[in-house]
Amino acid sequence: MDKLLIRGGRQLAGTVTISGAKNAALPELCAALLTDEPVTLQNVPRLQDVSTMLKLIQNMGATAERCSDVPSSVILNAGPLSSPEAPYELVKTMRASVLALGPLLARFGQARVSLPGGCAIGSRPVDQHIKGMQAMGAQIVVEHGYMIATVPSTGAGRGRLKGCHITTDMVTVTGTENFLMAATLAEGETILENAAEEPEIFDLAEMLIKMGSKIEGHGSRRIRIEGVERLHGCTHQVVADRIEAGTFLCAVAAAGGDVVLQHGRAEHLDAVIEKLREAGAVITAGQGFIRVEASGRLKAQSFRTTEYPGFPTDMQAQFMALNAISLGASTVTETIFENRFMHVNEMVRLGAKIQVDGKIAVIEGVEKLSGAVVMATDLRASASLVIAGLVAEGETLVDRIYHLDRGYDQMETKLRAIGADIERLKA
Repeated sequence: MDKLLIRGGRQLAGTVTISGAKNAALPELCAALLTDEPVTLQNVPRLQDVSTMLKLIQNMGATAERCSDVPSSVILNAGPLSSPEAPYELVKTMRASVLALGPLLARFGQARVSLPGGCAIGSRPVDQHIKGMQAMGAQIVVEHGYMIATVPSTGAGRGRLKGCHITTDMVTVTGTENFLMAATLAEGETILENAAEEPEIFDLAEMLIKMGSKIEGHGSRRIRIEGVERLHGCTHQVVADRIEAGTFLCAVAAAGGDVVLQHGRAEHLDAVIEKLREAGAVITAGQGFIRVEASGRLKAQSFRTTEYPGFPTDMQAQFMALNAISLGASTVTETIFENRFMHVNEMVRLGAKIQVDGKIAVIEGVEKLSGAVVMATDLRASASLVIAGLVAEGETLVDRIYHLDRGYDQMETKLRAIGADIERLKA
């Protein structure tokens, strides 16, 4: 497995271009399954999860390939799709596979989707997805590790989902996305209550509207969808990745320096930026950019993760790395995933002082960290260890960075371009 070797102690300066959001690209790739016409997605990040999703779509009989002249663009055509199935072999490392369920049911009236895999950061049950699809008229059984779903036919041709009210027991991002896509081709009106408000959901809805969907209220807790008979192709640009942007903000805040994030969307990172400013970083933003300036040790900040627009769980580990070398003590309360403190033991190996009690981590900032061999345990944990390595004395070797490759487009290349001493060691 590849590793990252980091020699810490360098300040960062220059410009980083933020890639398209993984958490928008994956559902939008699935949205292309809703039509038999070509769909072009631009600004698609080069990530392992994206490659897996492209293989999954191709395995169904559709075409999905990157443009040779514009590698960040992908052209998909689900017209020839012949097998509405997402097999375990392709999706065992990617929880986003469940996003194929709604589009396949909506367009074909049937789907066979493996229960998803992905990072081991806690329980992310699919029962909300199943309940919502059943409310829309689907019949679903779970057996042999698969969700097998059909829509009963009432006459000639495929069965069609029925619009309804769906109120989830919890705020679920992938659930909202699945229901949103399924409802676009359902018969009648669907109302999603307690919907997630993430920018990636808003971006997905904007793409679906370009395809001919009738959607109102996206970006709020209540979304209304009026089903249509069919959707058509479109060209859509994937929104910039707010978590990648937030990760680079924390990296500069920890290591010090002056960096501009091109395509960064400050309005998608209000909670993180507020904490960074309180810590002492200087952050300015405008149309399509965020600039971060920092020097010396910042002030530790306590925070609690919660659903958007609150502090994102996907930024918890990265900000903890900053707190680990900041002035003072802080607490971090994780309310979303029960196993999202797995990076703590590895940070302690670097000299951080962190104690965990259930959902709360208490961090006592230290003046310096010391390089060591550490192991990534999940996607965002790997990013936090990279940040810690940037400020640690000596060399830090981060193992199992395949986690990092699932969610960051050429992170070491971007860091090296702004002054980090970092290299990938091939297996």
